[in-house]
Amino acid sequence: MAIEIGAEAPDFELKDNHGRAVRLSAFRGEKNVLLFFYPFAFTGVCTGELRVLRDRLDTFVNDDTQLLAVSNDSVPTLRVFAEQEDLEFPLLSDFWPHGAASRAYGVLDEDKGCAVRGTFVIDKAGVVRWAVVNALPDARDADAYAEALAAL
Repeated sequence: MAIEIGAEAPDFELKDNHGRAVRLSAFRGEKNVLLFFYPFAFTGVCTGELRVLRDRLDTFVNDDTQLLAVSNDSVPTLRVFAEQEDLEFPLLSDFWPHGAASRAYGVLDEDKGCAVRGTFVIDKAGVVRWAVVNALPDARDADAYAEALAAL
């Protein structure tokens, strides 16, 4: 079950596609966070969703908001994926310990070993203010989380 709206967002530290450590709590008091879990790089629906974020980047990465996209892929895989798709936002690897962040947010599909499509809007105080979780084949609507961010 996904983490509930109104709960404190579980902190994590994951490596980005350049191997740099990114800690969720580093954004507290500074920026809202759009936390975007996706199953795997190089797959059709995931690539489409991330392209939408790329094409609307100023909505999701700005002075008030930071986008963090998380998958269970390895850092080298995410590096190549980001380069191929021209993704200019952090792609975080929840590869090892496998799925720890995904599990903390209740979006890890244990049988498949990947995150389902969970999206969480976290305010500057570190509280989950909006969430949606879709099944693996179901793409999300970027307008919905753009509206949730605008409402903060």
